[in-house]
Amino acid sequence: MRGTRRKISVIALGGTIAMADGPGGLAPALDAAQLTAELAAEHAGLDIDWTDFAKLPSANITFADLIRLARTIERLHDDGYHGVVISQGTDSLEETSFALELLVCRPIDIALTGAMRGSSAPGADGPANLLGALHFLEASPGLGEVVVVLDDCVHATRHVTKSHTTALSAFSSGEAGLRGRIHEGRFVAINPPRASLAKVAIQPDAPPAHVELVSIAIDHSPWIFRAAENASVAGWVIAAMGAGHVPEALVPELARLSAKVPVVLCSRAAWGAVCTATYGYPGAEIDLLRRGLVPAGNLSPLKARVLLTLLLMSGTHAWRDEFTRTASAV
Repeated sequence: MRGTRRKISVIALGGTIAMADGPGGLAPALDAAQLTAELAAEHAGLDIDWTDFAKLPSANITFADLIRLARTIERLHDDGYHGVVISQGTDSLEETSFALELLVCRPIDIALTGAMRGSSAPGADGPANLLGALHFLEASPGLGEVVVVLDDCVHATRHVTKSHTTALSAFSSGEAGLRGRIHEGRFVAINPPRASLAKVAIQPDAPPAHVELVSIAIDHSPWIFRAAENASVAGWVIAAMGAGHVPEALVPELARLSAKVPVVLCSRAAWGAVCTATYGYPGAEIDLLRRGLVPAGNLSPLKARVLLTLLLMSGTHAWRDEFTRTASAV
């Protein structure tokens, strides 16, 4: 697999990077071949090919799509590829990247990228982001690392989040998550690669798992939990206030739910781990964990939902232990 020329596959899923202005606004316009037309000339040391996996706004990507994409990437590894570039919309990029880190079991490096400006906009950032992803893969050691590359920054997927709606620097990952930068056409590492997270094995015929994510606000009504009483909800992720706190009025509902299905406790704050042993009043983390909720550590609510969904789809009976193990490694 380590010849003099590394084999890279660019897989296009759609998104802003492949869109152009039309009469009704941005719309799909470019296929994978058009996205990568100039990349081979820029990287004579790489064998680059491409494929159109989908042409979707990233809000329409499903877990079934992600499982199929992971299997496609594993087949590419088996065919001798060193790395894969995934281009997609940025709305769900942090979820896609984290899911692939959990699902892909082969040591193939994956760089996900996208764009904040359409391909026809002045200063379109898609081509530079694609080049940045290739620069990373040129230097990557082939350990099965999954990163997000935008605006010349390379982020560890388990830490990255979309923190701005439109800025070119829309993605951030804190000091711990900044893997490195693209500087003068090459990847310059800042932090070392992370140890791989435990993988989640899902059978081809695995049924979907419906996991709800609820962000808690001041004076939050319990109606949503009661309305889902008879729905096929397999689990819940609670984006709690502060270090892991909810209004006291919600405690009976969350206790009732956690006796039936998995309920994960996160913080809605941008950074920091949910607490487990500081606050003890009704609705605080000590109280909620005693009632069966599971702390998500540093995982954001979006990533906690990805992890819980995939674990439930895997059919494991040890979901609590496996969730805790992965959350502890982030």
